[in-house]
Amino acid sequence: MLDGLFIRMGELSMETLKAGTQAPEFELNATPDQRVKLSDFRGQRVILAFYPADWSPICGDQLALYNELREEFTNHNAICIGVSVDGAWCHAAFREQRGYKLALLSDFEPKGEVAREYKVYRDKEGESERALFVIDEEGVIRWSYVSPIGINPGADGILKALEQMDGSKK
Repeated sequence: MLDGLFIRMGELSMETLKAGTQAPEFELNATPDQRVKLSDFRGQRVILAFYPADWSPICGDQLALYNELREEFTNHNAICIGVSVDGAWCHAAFREQRGYKLALLSDFEPKGEVAREYKVYRDKEGESERALFVIDEEGVIRWSYVSPIGINPGADGILKALEQMDGSKK
């Protein structure tokens, strides 16, 4: 089993939600007029990618990578969803300008509520950690990782978790 890992630069390390934990349900705006629930994706694996903010270089690079890997994720019955405290209109402009096809959910009102439920909210900064969660078809967290805020975590950990999940199904 893959354990959750939680790292904060300059602070004590602590764990985020552990593998085997039921992922907290949420409902957030995907667009200004469309709301999405985590449970809408039951039967499919979900990669939740919490990131600090739209328009920042590291966040843009991270999301561009996940956008490029959409087909690879689909091959593992997974969908990647970005989550930040930016508003739905900000996400809409960011997605359009960058050409992203992946969903970006707005954890804006109340600010950071979902990030808090996943134990990845940075109170001082008012934004989420750069955190990844791989959730199985039944809504159970199977892998999680919190990257140092200034480092793009890439996709290796996600892909390894998905491959291990594939192996456990055989």
